[in-house]
Amino acid sequence: MSRVFAYARVSTTDQTTDNQLCEIKAAGFNIETRRTVTESVSGSVAAMQRKGFSKLVDKLEAGDVLVVTKLDRLGRNAMDVRQTVERLASEGVKVHCLALGGVDLTSAAGKMTMQIISAVAEFERDLLIERTKSGISRAKAEGIHMGRKHSLTEAQRAEIKARLAKGESVRGIAAEFDTTRQTVMRVRDAG
Repeated sequence: MSRVFAYARVSTTDQTTDNQLCEIKAAGFNIETRRTVTESVSGSVAAMQRKGFSKLVDKLEAGDVLVVTKLDRLGRNAMDVRQTVERLASEGVKVHCLALGGVDLTSAAGKMTMQIISAVAEFERDLLIERTKSGISRAKAEGIHMGRKHSLTEAQRAEIKARLAKGESVRGIAAEFDTTRQTVMRVRDAG
């Protein structure tokens, strides 16, 4: 009799895998707690490089079934998802994806479906990255400051430069402005 395992993943520790586990149970899978692996790690991290997932793979044997709610729980990169599913298939493990109607991703129909969906997901991710880069470039061109707010005002930076030019110590200036030596050195190095 085949054993059934569940894998649920979220990207940040602020999120929870509870909904994924409820979906799996609602689909009729009553999976033992010891056969359920949950973790908080970005989908951009290759599946086999994730601590929880790699430990899960070590437990799997031929004939076992791995259940995930969505394809992106395995990864966001089409190549990584395909390699992961192919590796599991080569070891005789079936991968069921609930979002795809519970299709076995290791079957011929499952492989085709998975490739199409993962390619579209990767395309959408690439478009998002392109739009983000474009937005950052536009903001920089408009003179909008990117990143953290400066800890010192423009007037303070000018005063620091003047005092450094007079030969005052970085440590003394940092203490007086209640900032770090590194901040004063960045002001100095900025010219």
